[in-house]
Amino acid sequence: MELRHLRYFISVAEERNIGRAAERLHMTQPPLTRQISQLERELDTQLFNRTAKGVELTNAGRVFLEDARRVVEMADQAGDRAQRAGRGLAGRIDIAVFGTGVFGVIPVLLRSVRDKNPDVKIWLHDMNKQDQLEALADRRISLAFNRFIPPTEGVASEPLVTERLHVALPEDHPLAERAEIRPSDLEGQPMVLFPTGIRPSFIDVVEEICRNAGFSPTVAAEVGSVVHGMALVATGAGVCFVTGSATNLHLPGVVYRPLVEASRSEIELCCIYRSDDPSPLLARLVDSLREAATEHFPESALG
Repeated sequence: MELRHLRYFISVAEERNIGRAAERLHMTQPPLTRQISQLERELDTQLFNRTAKGVELTNAGRVFLEDARRVVEMADQAGDRAQRAGRGLAGRIDIAVFGTGVFGVIPVLLRSVRDKNPDVKIWLHDMNKQDQLEALADRRISLAFNRFIPPTEGVASEPLVTERLHVALPEDHPLAERAEIRPSDLEGQPMVLFPTGIRPSFIDVVEEICRNAGFSPTVAAEVGSVVHGMALVATGAGVCFVTGSATNLHLPGVVYRPLVEASRSEIELCCIYRSDDPSPLLARLVDSLREAATEHFPESALG
């Protein structure tokens, strides 16, 4: 049984006349009659009663009509979805996220992408930089967000936005009384650095800022994530540099102050993907991310 047989059957059932159904299908009556007879033989049951005015469905025909319509509708929908997916308008994309951007910039960008691509299903995965690069190479993800991506064969890294740097401090810290923090204010202060893992990373930025201010950071701890780092700040273990997105983390006992007069006051958030990925869906989503960055972060968009 082929899909065309179901379409022939539905046309005859709806017209109740083989001649009119043939005209509707842009074919002559004899081939259509043969197709219907072939379908009845294949099913080993009679679908139509022949009458003087045309045909009427048998009880078996009425049951078969319901299922035939459902199958044809599903086939049409599948074809439409395949065409939309081929144009990058539908499908599933796996995206890895990590770092401070998940608390601010990344949700804003992805919400905009979802709104403009309602038939695209976005699946998020929590992966550090090393895991992201491995997952891209293994084709387990198509896109990732991160910062300071080392030159990697086969991986494209595209900056989307820049984020202002801040300093997170215990609320009872003497520097918390200031409206802004200069790097020189942090000399000798215990610092929490993150994330551990492959370099370059945000730790290198902190060390660069301190070095350009004339000192080396006094390291209280190096931890794997901003959440761990902020928890240590909340306990009074030290201070840490964070991005603007991280200031959305409202931990008891932690305050944020903008960093000023630093050799570097902003850092980039990038999207990374396989440079040889031919997927129309990926291309469309990267375009959507560029548009979202320009729309929601016009002063810091880089795409």
